[in-house]
Amino acid sequence: MNIDMLIDGILDSYDRYGLINRNDSENFPNRQNVISLLKDLQSLIFPGFTEAEYIDPINIRYLTGQKVNNVIVKLTQEIQKTLIYTIKTKKSGSQNIENSHCYKLAEKVSLALIEELPEIRRKVQLDTKAAFNGDPAAQSNEEVILSYPGLEAIVVHRIAYFLFTNGVPIIPRIMSEYIHGKTGIDIHPGASIGESFFIDHGTGVVIGETCIIGNNVKIYQGVTLGALSVKKEFQNKKRHPTIQDNVTIYAGATILGGDTIIEEGCTIGGNTWVTHSVSRKTIITQDSE
Repeated sequence: MNIDMLIDGILDSYDRYGLINRNDSENFPNRQNVISLLKDLQSLIFPGFTEAEYIDPINIRYLTGQKVNNVIVKLTQEIQKTLIYTIKTKKSGSQNIENSHCYKLAEKVSLALIEELPEIRRKVQLDTKAAFNGDPAAQSNEEVILSYPGLEAIVVHRIAYFLFTNGVPIIPRIMSEYIHGKTGIDIHPGASIGESFFIDHGTGVVIGETCIIGNNVKIYQGVTLGALSVKKEFQNKKRHPTIQDNVTIYAGATILGGDTIIEEGCTIGGNTWVTHSVSRKTIITQDSE
C-alpha cells in the first residue's frame, strides 16, 4: 500500500465521521489561538511574571497596548466563529447568517473584557493575598504569583467566567480545560466564585458549573463540589452546592447537591461526604457524619 492510498483513507474518514475544524468562520475556534490569547491576558494581569519581557516605565504603555490590540483582534475573531457555529446548530443550516452582526457582538464582548481587566486584577490581588496569608510556607506574594497552581487556576477562571456570563460559547471551556490539564484543578467557567479565594495545593479539585462560592473560602487538594445526579435533564438546574463566606474545606472532602448549603464559618473535615446543608460555624468530621 503506497502513501497516497494511506492519505486517501484519512481524508475519507474526514468525510465519513466529520470532527474536522477547518480554518473558516463557520467552524469552531482554534484551540491554539485561544490558549495564546489566554497567555496574553495572563500577562496583562501579571506583567513581567508570566513571560520573559523587559518592562520599564518607558515601554510599559507600548507593551500593554500591543497586547490589548492583539487580544481584541484575535479574541473577536474566535468569538465570532463560536457565535456563527452556535446559531447554525440551532437553526437550519441553509439559513443565512449575518457575519457582520456576529462580528459586532464578538467585538463588544472583547472590548468589555479589556474594560473588566482592572476589576479582575483587583480580585486577583485579593486571591494572591489570601494564598500568602493562608499558607505558612508562602514567603511572598511574588512567590505565590510565580509558582502556585491554585492562583493560576483562579486567574484563568476569572477570565473564563467573564466570557461565560457574557454569552460566549466554547471558548471559556477551552480555557478552563487547558488550565485543568496544566494544574489538575477543574473549575467549570460557570461557577460563581467570590473574593479572596484560596486553593491550597489544588491537585484533584473539582468545582461544578452551578456552584456558588462566597468570600474568604479556602479549599485543599482533592475537594469535589459536585452534583448528586448527572442526568442530562438536570442541565438547566442548580446541581452543585453553595459555599458561604469564611468556609474551610479540607483535603478529600466531597460536597454534593444543588440544595446543599455550607453556611458561613463552617469547617468541613478531610475525606468527608456531605449531601445536606450545614449550619453556620459547624465543624464536620468523619465522626460527625
